[in-house]
Amino acid sequence: MGRILLIVAAVVIAFLLLGSVLGFLFTLLKWGLIIGLVGVVIMFASRLFGSSSTRG
Repeated sequence: MGRILLIVAAVVIAFLLLGSVLGFLFTLLKWGLIIGLVGVVIMFASRLFGSSSTRG
C-alpha cells in the first residue's frame, strides 16, 4: 500500500512540475513572438518611411 501511494505521489508531483515547465516555455515562446513581431513591424516601417523620403 505504501509503495502505491509513493508512486501516485511521484506521478502527481511529476505532472505539477511538467505543468510549470510547460507554462514557462509557453511564456518564453509568447514573448519571443511578441518581440519578433515588433521587430518586423519596426523594420517594415523603417523601410517604408526610408524609401519614401529618398523619392521626394
